[in-house]
Amino acid sequence: MAQRTERADALRNREAVLAAADTLFAASSSPHSVSMDDIATAAGVGKGTLFRRFGDRAGLIAAVIAARLEPLQQAAREARDSAGSSPRQQVLDLLDTALSFKIENRNLMAAAEEAGISSPYQAQHYAWWHETLRAALQRVPGLPNPDFAAHALLSAIRADLVVHLIGTQQMTPEALRSSLAAHVDTVLTTGSNSPGTR
Repeated sequence: MAQRTERADALRNREAVLAAADTLFAASSSPHSVSMDDIATAAGVGKGTLFRRFGDRAGLIAAVIAARLEPLQQAAREARDSAGSSPRQQVLDLLDTALSFKIENRNLMAAAEEAGISSPYQAQHYAWWHETLRAALQRVPGLPNPDFAAHALLSAIRADLVVHLIGTQQMTPEALRSSLAAHVDTVLTTGSNSPGTR
């Protein structure tokens, strides 16, 4: 019974920490401004609990991202499995979904890149986005090297670029999404019409 209670407490603590971190990053003006002390205080747990549970700041941020991405990934899987849209539209929709997530969570994602989850290419969520996008690109007729194309297109929505364009360049989210859609359309059109692909 004691063990079950401890497990329930540990689960509650984990959920409290993830919720606190999520809220603090969403409200912060900079990825640097949220500390482990802030998160522990907001969650009502000791700082040691954070380190035992998540290892370090990078591990905690990765867990928050994974929790936030889960419903998006499920929706993307359902969209991929439906036969309603063309491969080109699936690519556009996937990248728009990924960009919208980066825009809404830009401080959290920038914190991830700065906390050593960075080479973002080593992050579990990056591997998922790349593989899902690569599979969609593979279905676009005549497009060479879908694997590289997926990396190149995902580089256009890196969190640090999103933060720079929206924060420093004062680009609106709508303008950024529109610019990405135009860029993706150009890449797909040029790629599928390039020499050797006909």
